[in-house]
Amino acid sequence: MKPNSRRTFLKTVVAASAAPIFVPCHVLGGPDAPSNKLRMGSIGNGRMGSGDMQAAMGGALVVAVCDVNIDRANAAKAKVEKRQGAGNKVAVYQDFRELLARDDIDGVTISTPDHQHAVIAVAAANAGKDIYLQKPLTYSIEEGKVLVKAVRKNKVILQTGSQQRSSQYFRISCELVRNGRIGKLQTIDVTVPTDRGTGKADPMPVPENLDYDRWLGPTPEAPYTEHRVHPQKGYGRPGWLQIEQYCRGMITGWGAHMYDIAQWGLGTDVDSGPVEIEATADFSKRGLFDVHAGYEAEATYANGVKLTSHTGGGNVKFIGSEGWILASRGGFKAHDQNIFREKPGENDVHLYQSKSHMGDFLNSMKTRKDPICPVEVGHRSNSVCVIHHIAMKMGRKLKWDPKAEKFIGDAEANKMLDYPHRKGWEV
Repeated sequence: MKPNSRRTFLKTVVAASAAPIFVPCHVLGGPDAPSNKLRMGSIGNGRMGSGDMQAAMGGALVVAVCDVNIDRANAAKAKVEKRQGAGNKVAVYQDFRELLARDDIDGVTISTPDHQHAVIAVAAANAGKDIYLQKPLTYSIEEGKVLVKAVRKNKVILQTGSQQRSSQYFRISCELVRNGRIGKLQTIDVTVPTDRGTGKADPMPVPENLDYDRWLGPTPEAPYTEHRVHPQKGYGRPGWLQIEQYCRGMITGWGAHMYDIAQWGLGTDVDSGPVEIEATADFSKRGLFDVHAGYEAEATYANGVKLTSHTGGGNVKFIGSEGWILASRGGFKAHDQNIFREKPGENDVHLYQSKSHMGDFLNSMKTRKDPICPVEVGHRSNSVCVIHHIAMKMGRKLKWDPKAEKFIGDAEANKMLDYPHRKGWEV
């Protein structure tokens, strides 16, 4: 996937979310009054956070922004006030807990580094806030289990930022597969881009605008260097994406998207996953960067369907006994293109349809019904990524119990389902 393709995709998602959606009828005032809109907070104002914040403004009022980098938070405040008008004041925070303590905020977008997702999202759920959470849902599987419980216990809405579900290319492809248009599904082949480059580990003074201890969050103390965190100027790709302590690499960065679609087409996205998995990967050290580069893997589901995956462009190919379908962000292909022109039958499976991922979340806030990618789905999609990563590390075939969410007869692998959190940052 070329960078321009990704930017185009994200711009489309943002633009599509422009239809305004208002709060429930218990709020007084006219339907177009600012006081009648959902009130949102934006946590994490970097390159992804900025896009999520702007998408939310298509149907909600952003009243608070938060980032450990105060310069980014102030820049976000300026963007919001320029778009919403100077009369709609925006509060700025460096500590997400102060934002969550406000009782006038209905929901939040969370677009922080992966290692911070669980801590912030669980706190948001416990504070009664609806949540739009960037993928991967959490860093570890145990964190994901806690988040699922917190969301359901507090009866809040959570939309996982798996935007591909709101693309017709992926939805229609999955519908065709689920309805047997390629015969009996046999194999799903997933390709994921790779990481490149070298990170500089030389310690640097911590910038005055950055609350570095809060950025580290649940992870161990480590010397500051710009490549560990994010660029101090601009919104270029941050180095933490290639440091395993904070992110598992492309297996979760893009895998969270692609495995999500694979499981959607297979119908195992809510409460299941593969039962067997093995993987190999290149973990060549590249200075500070230590996530995997190229990889190959094969997983098997209880019904015999194989899930193969490897380094590539970023797509999902469903292969059946009578044909195949390949879906990507740029479109879809099949053994016979006419398959996409067929009208669905009355008894066919009709998957949840969303034309705007953020718009769907805001609508769910209003209706109190689950969005297209609720917490259980985000958790199960991420679980496939995490067990792939563990299999890469173990270097042997692993047996997985999707119901118990544990490896079978492998204590060493089960230790990797979570990690020690720094004191005060437990989930």
